[in-house]
Amino acid sequence: MRIVHNQPARSGDGNRIGRHIPRTSVNAMNAIHTRPLGCDDWSIVETLFGPRGACGGCWCMWWRVPMGGRAWEAAKGEPNREAFRKLVNAGAASGVLAFVDGEAAGWCGIGPRAEFPRVDRSKSLVRQWSADTWSLNCLYVPPRWRGVGVARALVAAVVELARQRGATEVEAYPQSLAPGERQAGAFVWTGVPSLYEPLGFRRQGESGRGRALSC
Repeated sequence: MRIVHNQPARSGDGNRIGRHIPRTSVNAMNAIHTRPLGCDDWSIVETLFGPRGACGGCWCMWWRVPMGGRAWEAAKGEPNREAFRKLVNAGAASGVLAFVDGEAAGWCGIGPRAEFPRVDRSKSLVRQWSADTWSLNCLYVPPRWRGVGVARALVAAVVELARQRGATEVEAYPQSLAPGERQAGAFVWTGVPSLYEPLGFRRQGESGRGRALSC
């Protein structure tokens, strides 16, 4: 499946992760606010991701490390944390942070596709792309903030950020789900199709299981 997005649009339905996790209510008094990642935001990122680096020692480096297997296993944890810290501090990582009442409530990573060499190692994601193609490839929302619209807000904001920085095309790689299916957050860290389609993304190719291409 491919979903193509060529123009900004408004957000739609969002995160369906986590069936049994208590959720925090968000109302007009504690609205979701988003802003682009800054080079002085490392402490916020580190606190948000926690000791596991969001998930399994990834630290938003999965798509940046060219090889999987032993190379990825060696990078997990502290090597990934240090690599991402350097990117953030140098202003070389792009993305959007979400906040509720001043508390970091989520992260969405994006950047020019060329910055993520691992994308082209996935056969299902290989396609023609240009220097102006951006890759939206990481969503992290802590359990307490899932299901209240944080993912929606992040995706809408990060697409707008990409446009402002020159993107003419935005890709994402949502995990396809069967009707009514739910999966743990560790398996849908790139989002699900229903998160992107209301924003103007459109599918290409055949739908099916696994992580699909959206652009």
